[in-house]
Amino acid sequence: MKLIRTLVAVIVLCMPVLAQEPAATTPGTRGGQGQAAKVVSPEVLPDGRVTLRLLAPKAAEVLVQGNWPGGRGLAMTRDASGLWSVTTAALQPELWAYTFSVDGVRTLDPGNYNVARDGVGFMNTLLVPGEPSMVFRPRQVPHGSVTTMWAPSTLMKTPRRMFVYTPPGYEGTTTRYPVLYLLHGSGGDEDAWPTMGIANIIMDNVIAAGSAKPMIVVMPNAYWSELASLDLAGPRKGAPPGVGAGGGVQGPPDANETDIVRDIVPFIEKHFRTLPGAANRALAGLSMGSGITANVGLKRLDVFASIALMSGGMFRGSGETPGGVAAMDRINPAFRTDPAGTDKKLRLLFLSCGTEDPRIDGMKQAADELAARKIKVVFKAYPGEHEWKVWRHSLADLAPLLFR
Repeated sequence: MKLIRTLVAVIVLCMPVLAQEPAATTPGTRGGQGQAAKVVSPEVLPDGRVTLRLLAPKAAEVLVQGNWPGGRGLAMTRDASGLWSVTTAALQPELWAYTFSVDGVRTLDPGNYNVARDGVGFMNTLLVPGEPSMVFRPRQVPHGSVTTMWAPSTLMKTPRRMFVYTPPGYEGTTTRYPVLYLLHGSGGDEDAWPTMGIANIIMDNVIAAGSAKPMIVVMPNAYWSELASLDLAGPRKGAPPGVGAGGGVQGPPDANETDIVRDIVPFIEKHFRTLPGAANRALAGLSMGSGITANVGLKRLDVFASIALMSGGMFRGSGETPGGVAAMDRINPAFRTDPAGTDKKLRLLFLSCGTEDPRIDGMKQAADELAARKIKVVFKAYPGEHEWKVWRHSLADLAPLLFR
């Protein structure tokens, strides 16, 4: 992944439209006599405004495509040297993402080394500091480790890649830990939560604050038929689990259950110091990963006692497919026939969604219906659409509730 990001950055830097730089320092640049100026971008100002700059002397139009309110199609202005710039309104403390559009061509910011990949899309990120975004900021706290592991696959008959976070102090001790299995959404891969979700930074911070118990976090590729994010011959991005390249490779109906319960969980428990039993395992996912979590986790409460569903589309219903809590009843009828017994098996049932996400009404309805059955549920709503800023906050709130 690092190699890919480096190559993308090199390509962007070598684009002809960005190639001409003045020899002397100009406003918004660093440099001096005898060396090319370096454009400073982004520049986060003390009041939360952000100045973005791009040196593109031959461009006719440069726009910012940011994911903050009013950030899409934000026009930049050009000075005599060919330096384009714009200063945003004050932004809320958050981790934001953006790209430039140079004469209609999507372009990264060559002045910003923070580049993230979400599926096949690359973007720059910037952090506006403040109390709400402190959990996303690398800080001077004890840090855990992220390890690349290859777990055997019964269905593919070859190992598949995953990332595993171990908490600070894991190395060199004999302590055993509970485990959170964390799934990405459609079009993503095993790199999604570590890169877009900055899961390791969030976990470092909530553990350091004492709000969350130290735990292992397993971030696999949720496509059971994909070896890794670099597997270009793997399943078609955006296709449902079980659909391979060209849409022709189908797996058994319980492919995800086989992948997670039969392969991934035993592999983790063999290679890492884990605490045994369902009470010490949690399964969580966003969007498509929420659907997988529901279909596997709600069915297998003997394996996972904590379940987290983020921005789940299954609750909306469509046609003859039930929505609301009826979708959960279909997966595990005990939610309807034995709610008291089901509640006893669950240590945590966590639902979350963005306030502008069309899925929110169905998820809220499900939470209300579960509560009416006296099944304990935690429901959280965050400003935003179907996007990573919602899911990062979801993880930051979920982690402290686990394994208590």
